[in-house]
Amino acid sequence: MGAAPPAGRDAPPRTGESLAAVAVGGALGALLRHAASLLFGGPAATFVVNVVGCAAIGVLMTLISQRAAHRLLRPFLGVGVLGGFTTFSTFVIDVLQLRAHPLLAVVFAVGSVLCCLVATAAAIGLTGLVLQRGAPVEEDRW
Repeated sequence: MGAAPPAGRDAPPRTGESLAAVAVGGALGALLRHAASLLFGGPAATFVVNVVGCAAIGVLMTLISQRAAHRLLRPFLGVGVLGGFTTFSTFVIDVLQLRAHPLLAVVFAVGSVLCCLVATAAAIGLTGLVLQRGAPVEEDRW
């Protein structure tokens, strides 16, 4: 027998459930990324989706590590939606397409990584503060 799930958590999702959650979430995330590319275009869209996605994963991972969460929340939102929404491959293509402007390419590459790190750290910190202050989180909503 495997180890029991952590207190207050549902049992781990079954493979079929998990795959379905990731697939549906991934489709939704990809649609959101495409909408952002239509709205912002080019490297700006890549920057926005990656920074927003990093902040969102910081909030999500803090919430599910400190509160009981539905067993499909992480596969659906974390791997699916946010995995489909954020894009490292497009980031690399954008950097390579900016190579005719080396300074801009470096600023975009370094700035993107730094902003993503700051967004994630800030989201984790702020979410942790909100949870510490006892902000009500309705566990049955998760």
